[in-house]
Amino acid sequence: MTTSQNDLDALSQLGKHAVPPDSPEKATLERVPSPHRGRQYVVRFTAPEFTSLCPVTGQPDFAHIVIDYIPNEWIVESKSLKLYLTSFRNHGAFHEDCSVTIATKLVEVLSPVWLRIGAYWYPRGGIPIDVFWQTGAPPENVWIPAQDVPGYRGRG
Repeated sequence: MTTSQNDLDALSQLGKHAVPPDSPEKATLERVPSPHRGRQYVVRFTAPEFTSLCPVTGQPDFAHIVIDYIPNEWIVESKSLKLYLTSFRNHGAFHEDCSVTIATKLVEVLSPVWLRIGAYWYPRGGIPIDVFWQTGAPPENVWIPAQDVPGYRGRG
């Protein structure tokens, strides 16, 4: 299936000046029809410089986030995903909350066949916190590469 001009016209951010939202609640995740409905393939987004704020201290937290999903009828529009992830920069939440919120929002918008998130948080207070979540077992016969983000040893 191809993306129609009407699908593109419905997008509010792609090809337009878009100011990063103040919070995830104000962000808009947009979607377009999957160009290969009925086929199972993996889409990967990697955000190696994700930031949010500690809800207690207000100090910045940094993570390397990897999102893998198998589309059903929709794919996420990447600029809207970038702006959504950027909206966490001034958002105070624990690592676990940020990570699972991102994944569940994507599931809500896309209804994918399968989705997983690996959120590899850099240490604060000497302890890295890595958060993993997925919608269920991945389908058989689909190549899902390893995320290959090493355990913390001075990640870089």
